[in-house]
Amino acid sequence: MTAGGTASIGRDFTVGEFRARAASRGWHADADDFGDHHLNPGITEELRTRPFRDAAVLIPVIDHSAAPTVLLTKRSAALRTHSGQIAFPGGRIDPGDGNAETAALRECEEETGIGAEHVEIVGRLPDYMAGSGFRIYPILSVLKPGFELRPNPHEVDAVFEVPLSFLMDEANHAQGSRIVAGHMRHYFEMPYGDWYIWGVTAGIIRLMYERLYSGE
Repeated sequence: MTAGGTASIGRDFTVGEFRARAASRGWHADADDFGDHHLNPGITEELRTRPFRDAAVLIPVIDHSAAPTVLLTKRSAALRTHSGQIAFPGGRIDPGDGNAETAALRECEEETGIGAEHVEIVGRLPDYMAGSGFRIYPILSVLKPGFELRPNPHEVDAVFEVPLSFLMDEANHAQGSRIVAGHMRHYFEMPYGDWYIWGVTAGIIRLMYERLYSGE
């Protein structure tokens, strides 16, 4: 058992397997949209018709020989939005980025100090529509060892790792709820040790599970 929950049993989690799954099961043109409305069907029409701002996140799977992990950040408590929450490196797609992959790599370096030379893009998940008004492009990647962490103190309070086997085990996917703007909202939550992963980040992890590892 890993800290905070159970680990997947009977499955060989390797970076090679992750690469293969990302290539064969990731995004494709007729993919259904995904987002906060999956647990909140009452907002489905609103999300599908409203204008969205584009953002990208990098999902970095670290190529540890023993067992791969996923890199996550804790957003600075001083930020105006989503302060103190667990997140993937990422942010808005700027006009000069050109595509979501470039934006995700740029944001990762700005937030963590990890440069693109350490990152191998291996695929993309379907877009994630967030109730906050962002259409998020989740970029799947492998992070090569040898990088140096230099977290930006203005954006990131902490950088940490969670075993891929933990996050891809459905037994560790709980559901929570709270009142948001006068309405009950439901979301995924995946506590791991001292880290409380929830909301959009947990939703993207759930999307990754459903897309790459579910059904076996």
